[in-house]
Amino acid sequence: MPHAVTRDKVRLYFEEAGSGTPIIFLHEFAADHTNWEPQMRYFSRGHRCIAYSARGYTPSDLPASSEVYTYRHFYTDALAVLDHLGIAKAHFVGLSMGAYSSLQIGLNAPERALSMTLAGVGSGSELERLEQFRAQCRANAEQFETLGSAGVARVTREAPSRISFMLKDPRGHADFYAALARHDSKGSANTMRSFQGARPSIYTMTEAIRKVATPALIICGDEDEACVGPSLFLKRHLPASGLSMFAKTGHVLNLEEPALFNETVERFIALAEAGRWGARDPRSILA
Repeated sequence: MPHAVTRDKVRLYFEEAGSGTPIIFLHEFAADHTNWEPQMRYFSRGHRCIAYSARGYTPSDLPASSEVYTYRHFYTDALAVLDHLGIAKAHFVGLSMGAYSSLQIGLNAPERALSMTLAGVGSGSELERLEQFRAQCRANAEQFETLGSAGVARVTREAPSRISFMLKDPRGHADFYAALARHDSKGSANTMRSFQGARPSIYTMTEAIRKVATPALIICGDEDEACVGPSLFLKRHLPASGLSMFAKTGHVLNLEEPALFNETVERFIALAEAGRWGARDPRSILA
């Protein structure tokens, strides 16, 4: 099986398909590389597409120490995959945890990003509830260690941001949680504790975000309440950003509305490649 090796010698499993300008897909916490299959099949018709499983997600390596699961490890891991493949620049398409990592690429390695798609981004960012969110992440990590991934999948399958997916596509929703039940529980616990529960709030990065010139598409489901505020915040402060709100949609955007997701991202990438997705014209901003 193909693996890229990170700076700290962690092997990351990846798959690729197609040829053309590269697109790399970064998955959310409850997913892995397989959850990008609808996008891999669609976008590989015109692009070189790469999807990989993050550290802590089989068949990638499962480091034992939670200290190597920080947000810095995750965004530099994405670059390690590109380095392994000899790719200088790519379009980054991320969901949730993967969107946060994609944003970090824009902040810390903008020369590697042709564009950023930030879907379902920013949950847990509210500063007034940040400590409560981090405490919940620590509790969730303990759940993985005590209940195992199958137990966590059973108790989280009706989380508020997943209800619309369950109502629209019960079969897809069931498949999603069956896959979560197979995740390595220790890898999930480490990711929950050190990435999800320790990453900085995007609201603390305002000045840095204002300097990011990379074309950015922000996508949010209108029933993914934890991400609505952060998505609006990013729209206001990322200079070359656009915001697409999916009606009656929750967190798992690429699986809940695959056709709409693909169409929206495809149009964005085409405009970015044509140089037609620039910074907002200041004349459109209310004084």
